[in-house]
Amino acid sequence: MTEILGRVGEGFGGVADVFADNFTSRGEFGAEFCAYVDGERVVNIWAGDAAPGQPWAENTLVPIFSVTKGATALVAQVLADRSKLDVDAPVATYWPEFAAHGKEDVPVRMLLNHTVGLPSFPNYWDLVSFDDVAGWSKTKEIAERIAAAPLEWDPGTRVGYHSITYGWFVAELVRRTDGRTLGTFFQDEIADPLGLSFWIGLPPALNGRVARLLPDLDLPTLEVLAAIESISGGPGGAALFIGPEGGSPIDMANDPSFWAAEVPAVNGIADARSVARMYAMLARGGELDGVRIVSEASITAHTAEQARGEDAVFGGGDTRVALGYGRPTPTGLSFGPNDEAFGMQGLGGALGYADPIAKVGFGYVMNQTRAGGQTDVRARALSAALYAALE
Repeated sequence: MTEILGRVGEGFGGVADVFADNFTSRGEFGAEFCAYVDGERVVNIWAGDAAPGQPWAENTLVPIFSVTKGATALVAQVLADRSKLDVDAPVATYWPEFAAHGKEDVPVRMLLNHTVGLPSFPNYWDLVSFDDVAGWSKTKEIAERIAAAPLEWDPGTRVGYHSITYGWFVAELVRRTDGRTLGTFFQDEIADPLGLSFWIGLPPALNGRVARLLPDLDLPTLEVLAAIESISGGPGGAALFIGPEGGSPIDMANDPSFWAAEVPAVNGIADARSVARMYAMLARGGELDGVRIVSEASITAHTAEQARGEDAVFGGGDTRVALGYGRPTPTGLSFGPNDEAFGMQGLGGALGYADPIAKVGFGYVMNQTRAGGQTDVRARALSAALYAALE
């Protein structure tokens, strides 16, 4: 049996049992789970291997893909809460070049809630794709291409998951309003004050702590389909920035050069403890351990439903979004039993969310990736066990 390490609070033993079951019954390889309840860390456990032959340690970090979007949404929220960013102002107020191709009246709100209609830009593969790591650090050129790009639908008329461009939208707004990069802002204003091991743009000195992601056998098929779609002009592959060679996001996420770039939609590196702690702060009204990050009013405003409907980019399911945070749906994101919860999942299975009703901060990270649009069964099982313990 896999040895479970860490801390389990009284009454939460069932959560540790489910975590162990993930290894015996659900194909887990290495993982960490953490939960806070009303500001108290009640469970923090880890097990398995960070890489073949390398045990998962208390300080192991792991790429978390779109769980990063929750941190990026929080950055935008901090700026708005400090009156440095007006979500109802035109994007061009802060980013004049964005006005090209009829985008002059698009409000910031539509960049944040995935309704703007700009999930990619023409010929993206000659600058950035999962075929070549070099393009991901060219943020100036990427911002220029986004600003010059035409819209794929009338803003506000459809909702579609902007899986990569979302992060670049917020990054450029941070640069224009604050002067720092998004990764630096996040570190200075959120991660350091809260004591998080969470980076968007990892310092190379920490490379040795990062777990290696393992591909799911079903994932290459998904990638090939996305690559074919991108070449034929379909929106899904383009929104994922899949290149003509069909390069794998999983392989790219194991490249230290990718860790060092700032790709604020998908390349966060963190542990479960930090994901849960960030959301614990939000679940308690914006303050944790005497550190206030945002106001309670801003949490209400930024987590309220903005749009819901069939996803215009990927189709096949109900998408529900707030200002950057995802909201639960029966066929998509799952954040426990309370509809008021908000957060984001990552490609392969990682999950982070806040539940302001139960005051839960939830963080789950792993290195054995699994394909699928719904919240991963391993995270769902942990969530169910956590709420059973709370009852």
